[in-house]
Amino acid sequence: MSVFIDSLNASGKTAAAKKDKPVEFDVRLLTVALIILCIGLVMVSSASITTADRALGSPFYYLQRQLLSTFLGLSAAYAVTKIRLVYWEKSGMIMLGLAMILLVLVLVPGIGNTVNGSTRWIPLGIFNLQVSEVAKLFLLIYTAGYLVRHGNEVRQSFWGFVKPMLLVSVACLLLLLEPDFGATVVIMLVVMGMMYLGGVRFIQFFALIVSFAGAAAIIIMLSPYRMQRLTAFVNPWADPFDSGFQLTQSLIAIGRGSWSGTGLGGSVQKLFYLPEAHTDFVFAVYAEETGFIGVMLLITLFMYLILRAFINGRNAEKNGNKFAAFTAYGIAIWLGLQAFINIGVNMGVLPTKGLTLPLMSYGGSSLIVNCIAIGILIRISIENALHGKQAMNNARSRRLP
Repeated sequence: MSVFIDSLNASGKTAAAKKDKPVEFDVRLLTVALIILCIGLVMVSSASITTADRALGSPFYYLQRQLLSTFLGLSAAYAVTKIRLVYWEKSGMIMLGLAMILLVLVLVPGIGNTVNGSTRWIPLGIFNLQVSEVAKLFLLIYTAGYLVRHGNEVRQSFWGFVKPMLLVSVACLLLLLEPDFGATVVIMLVVMGMMYLGGVRFIQFFALIVSFAGAAAIIIMLSPYRMQRLTAFVNPWADPFDSGFQLTQSLIAIGRGSWSGTGLGGSVQKLFYLPEAHTDFVFAVYAEETGFIGVMLLITLFMYLILRAFINGRNAEKNGNKFAAFTAYGIAIWLGLQAFINIGVNMGVLPTKGLTLPLMSYGGSSLIVNCIAIGILIRISIENALHGKQAMNNARSRRLP
């Protein structure tokens, strides 16, 4: 009898141990994302301390707000890891509708908040919601779901390819009315990349690229300030105190960094020389203070983050979870593309655009949405692990006599 009771206790402990065992997830992806996030907090503090002290009388004003955004972002990311991907997949049309509603609402007088001539934010009390950041994620989720529901139609029919692109084009048109050309480019390229990975015919994909490039060229030529940015990008030193001011100051900051940098807090360009030093040009301050070594470290971190996202997508595809795969691929393209554009703008290899550096630049909406995207990637890795365990259990049960 005692032996029977001991065996029951042992089996109960084993079951409890299995129940309490933590769920497996991609620790490496989470680690590299947190490292980039911490670097961003340090650089926002360093880049904004003088500006905040002079303009607001509080040297850590921007850091405090960024810490609040970080807390909200990490909380949202944790919540997202608890949501099964099937619920995201079923909500694709809702996400599309919400994205469209937000993009329309921000243009309504009295609702949208205008800063520097652009109406991109909806005030929400503790922070301003930049609707383009939310639209990026929602349109990505919609596209991933569409590719699962209509995968054969996308690969075989021109109309199957065009339908989602028309809806995305409407969203991009609303973004251009804000105006937010940078977000328009990112969203369109991310969706195009996802469609290509979804198996769209190359001739259709090529035709879309040509059409998009032509439309972008026309938009730039019809907009004087965009044309000015383009000409300034080609030769910023032709007008270093006006149209080329931001880029020349950024290049000076990067050049001052040399190999090992000026040291944390040692940036000179952040002292009222470099505009938007803690937002769009935080990379330039980072390069000045950490040098070539720091720049290569940061680029390596971003490359590894994107690689882990693609690996999780590939594993999901092997498991037959196409929605998870397309979502992971889309997030990888999005974060990689935006990091590439931001760093390229700071280094003068791309025209100046107002795009944040993911997980680093100051900005509540961008940081929170980026954290949610990381949370979705973590959830994908969790479901990959659960599928692997289920497959192992099935294999064991088949081997039992």
